[in-house]
Amino acid sequence: MLTNTCKYGIRALIYIASKSENNKNIIGIKKISEELNLPTPFLSKILHQLVKSKILGSLKGPHGGYYFIKHPDKVSLYDVVLIIDGNRFFDDCIIQNRTCRSADEEELLCPIHEEFSKIRESITMLFKSRTIQDLVESARKSGEVIL
Repeated sequence: MLTNTCKYGIRALIYIASKSENNKNIIGIKKISEELNLPTPFLSKILHQLVKSKILGSLKGPHGGYYFIKHPDKVSLYDVVLIIDGNRFFDDCIIQNRTCRSADEEELLCPIHEEFSKIRESITMLFKSRTIQDLVESARKSGEVIL
């Protein structure tokens, strides 16, 4: 499962993308944290990771905040998970606290490795194929409030 840190990061990216015209609007950290009901210091650390990875840019000061550097249709969920949580979500065994091994190391495979590896591949493909922009558009089409 995704960590709360990663979920908050995805939610924040969706929020920023949904509030930006041509992805140029600067959205303040206090507004983001209030709207998403997330603690500002924790959210700030998450967004800083996304700035370091050049997904977002930031401006300091009273009119500062965050904006997209990379267009949201070029930012996949896979990218975000790798930046925030690393590849553990895509590689780790769901039973043991380690990476699942390949089929030639069978003694190290968990009891459901074969079945779960197919699911893992599907999840990986889903996360690679869906972008932040896709999620914004899906939410708008369904009439969901983007928070």
